[in-house]
Amino acid sequence: MALSACGGDKQDKSDGADFARQGAFPSTYKADEAAPVLIRGATVLTGTGEQLNNTDVLLKDGKIAAVGEDLKAPKKGMVVEGAGKWVTPGIIDVHSHLGDYPAPAIESSQDGNEMTSPNTAEVWAEHSVWTQDPQFALALAGGVTTLQILPGSANLFGGRGVTLKNVPGRSVQDMKFPGAPYGLKMACGENPKRVYGGKGSAPSTRMGNVAGYRQAWIEASAYRDKWDNYEKNGGEEPDRNLQMETLAGVLNGDILVHNHCYRGEEMAIMMDVAEEFGFQISTFHHAVEAYKVADLLAENNVCAAMWADWWGFKHEAFDMTEANIAIVDQAKACALIHSDSAVGIQHLNEETAKAMVAGQRAGFHIEPRHAAVWMTLNPAKSLGIDDVTGSLEKGKMADVVVWSGNPFSVYSKAEKVFIDGNLMYDRDNPERQPHSDFELGILDAEGERLPEGGER
Repeated sequence: MALSACGGDKQDKSDGADFARQGAFPSTYKADEAAPVLIRGATVLTGTGEQLNNTDVLLKDGKIAAVGEDLKAPKKGMVVEGAGKWVTPGIIDVHSHLGDYPAPAIESSQDGNEMTSPNTAEVWAEHSVWTQDPQFALALAGGVTTLQILPGSANLFGGRGVTLKNVPGRSVQDMKFPGAPYGLKMACGENPKRVYGGKGSAPSTRMGNVAGYRQAWIEASAYRDKWDNYEKNGGEEPDRNLQMETLAGVLNGDILVHNHCYRGEEMAIMMDVAEEFGFQISTFHHAVEAYKVADLLAENNVCAAMWADWWGFKHEAFDMTEANIAIVDQAKACALIHSDSAVGIQHLNEETAKAMVAGQRAGFHIEPRHAAVWMTLNPAKSLGIDDVTGSLEKGKMADVVVWSGNPFSVYSKAEKVFIDGNLMYDRDNPERQPHSDFELGILDAEGERLPEGGER
């Protein structure tokens, strides 16, 4: 898969050491064979900025086969009558902690923040994912087909994230999105300085944060150069360093940077740090003040993942405008919605609707066909997977949601959710409403809660 994230064109991928270690814990996900599906006569938001009325969508062999009018129904397979319904690509959430902070939320299962050092780039979020987390199925019912699981934001370098298909799996490798690049979670601002300043150690200030980034990148550059010299000239093999491997993978363009960052001037500083060390930031997450640096985001080809209206819960989240996403979008930067919430991920369509309406109130002409990009194609760009998913284009993965009506209406629900052409969720069929193994004995076959003791 080609690296196609924000700024991917600026990165020079190395032919040297495999710092990303893509083969260390490979994806074992394999889509089931999918029968053809024709969705007939729906309103289609393609994810590319188009709205097509009374249009058919044909899914075949797990791919988008065609989008158009009067497509021929398959001899064998499923026909979905789309009159009055809307169709979108599957929603993609670039910022989730499902599996690492699963339900039930008890202390023994909170595995998302390795708060032992300002730099824990050596940890991988996938090694904490509990695949039985019942919240995956709730996200699926909200139309989410792909999600990135990230470590928390206590550290300057929190570790690697992982992109998952929202499918059941015994192991996290059964859910891993094939070929998706790894992401490195970084954090600026209050969180790391509060965590470590509170322990009486560095960093305790924002200038301490930046010094910590720069020192780590200096060490990573030296580590990369040592391995590059070994690959080219031979000699004694250098010792492996898991922390430096991840950072060197960023420098080589194989691992994407996903940076928790609220304030505009800090985003500008982080882009300067990236320029100094020759790497690309894919996406700023939370990005409450992205509107202040929207032009810089566009110039540097950096995405901003934002909330519709979360703000004010701490000082660095105070200077918010609900037109944030719209302003970034109008500046021709890559704007997208994200959740950072096990509840918010269940209705990202509604969050997108709020951002769309806020933009309209601010005077921008934004239609549903455009806002749909914020929850589909732009998140795919952020994750480096837009060449295979995120829009209803021929040959892409058949990750598709059929909505009961306009997805930006609070009254609309995801009725059917397809992943690689397979019907993974059907609101009208309890047999197509998955539940995790953890829920066995808690819910019956129809998804209703059993009385205490597991018997009716």
